Amino acid sequence: MTDILVIEDNEELGQLITDFLKREGYSVAWEKNAEDGLKLVGEAAFKMLLLDVMLPGMNGYEALQEIRRNQKLPVLMMSAKTDEQSKVLGFEVGADDYIDKPFSFKVLGLKIKALMKRTYDLAEERQLLTYGNITLDVGARTVFKGDEQVQITGKEYELLEYMMRHPEQILNKDKLFNEIWGVDCFSDLGSLNVHIRWLREKLEEDPKNPKLIKTVWRVGYQFGGT
Repeated sequence: MTDILVIEDNEELGQLITDFLKREGYSVAWEKNAEDGLKLVGEAAFKMLLLDVMLPGMNGYEALQEIRRNQKLPVLMMSAKTDEQSKVLGFEVGADDYIDKPFSFKVLGLKIKALMKRTYDLAEERQLLTYGNITLDVGARTVFKGDEQVQITGKEYELLEYMMRHPEQILNKDKLFNEIWGVDCFSDLGSLNVHIRWLREKLEEDPKNPKLIKTVWRVGYQFGGT
């Protein structure tokens, strides 16, 4: 999982932001337009998004509306539009915070830290696991795909929770089976395969071409990743 995705079309500013964030210890991906940024958000997981408003093609407001259809990641918007109406619009379409351009990198860093802390301290308190548009509430044992609750219980739930605790790792099939069913279980690996199929049917956009729960040939499975 990458910490921050930056969508900023200005070459000089985008490079400065990327360099600053890396110095602060974050892993960073940078895209110069909303269309490529949206594609990346759909393919990989990020802890937060730093989104410019004025972009070529689709603007930041439009991009955020698309993201909010099935993503809950925190978003900090950047804009030279400092009027109240522009900021209100940003919050209305789903921004978590807003920073005016030009900004000091010290202020940017503090806003990012505050937003990260606010988001992930709450998630830890509620024991939330998130990946892409999938959210699992450990305490309540509930699963959401976007804003829609998905009925996942029993071994399906235990299997999903284990995979979400090990995102983007290649999980050996035998180890995965033993972790969920136990080494003394009388079931066989066929049970694992069936439960994987059921999870795909509930979570994947196209279960026959899974993007979330992938088969690693002759090894096992991988939750997420590219």
